[in-house]
Amino acid sequence: MELTAQAFLETLRGLQSDQEREKIRRHYRGDDGTNVIGVRMKHTFDTAARFTAMPLTEVDKLLDSPYYEARMGAMSILDFKARRKGITDDDRRALYEMYMRRHDRIDSWDFVDRAAPRVVGWYLLDKPRDPLYVLARSSDVWERRTAITATFWFVRHGEIDDALRIAEILLQDPEELIHKSVGTALREVGRVDQDRLVDFLRAHTDAVSRVTLRHATEKLPPDLRTELLSRA
Repeated sequence: MELTAQAFLETLRGLQSDQEREKIRRHYRGDDGTNVIGVRMKHTFDTAARFTAMPLTEVDKLLDSPYYEARMGAMSILDFKARRKGITDDDRRALYEMYMRRHDRIDSWDFVDRAAPRVVGWYLLDKPRDPLYVLARSSDVWERRTAITATFWFVRHGEIDDALRIAEILLQDPEELIHKSVGTALREVGRVDQDRLVDFLRAHTDAVSRVTLRHATEKLPPDLRTELLSRA
């Protein structure tokens, strides 16, 4: 099989559905100029899995595509590459650098959510997290979403400090898409350390949005959740 951006797009076009195209257009929250082929997300992910060995130069070409599914495919390929057994730190750095360098082509919440935890978070797991604090203060909403979403990987490994610090930076963000991500990060923090989560929410009662609070408290005991929600 030819592992090129062109071959990937041709495969997707063979899976096109007019119904799916309209569904994606309603769901997409990025650049209004983006074109949609009309491919079910599962088919896009399955195709990306088949193209995991695609060279990064070809992934770069997919990121240049005007098609939503092409860029989602690129993000998925990066994610699948990051999951490979035996991946070296140099390889992981190359994935991370591509993600960061091409952030201009990441313009939808699902692109971030698909790749940021493993491509960005995993790479930074044993490294300084300074780049995430730069992203958290960016004027670009998708860079801010990357900052908090990448911390999911740290939390998965029991490290919650950066998630809490970046969440604090983003608590009063103007975008609801950020509030949702912050709430999700805090919810996962609560799985690791419920007391730290509750202390954080109580300490920031005036700053936490209702959306963030609703997501953050999803897994808490009902009485505790009711108490915290009543503070909003």
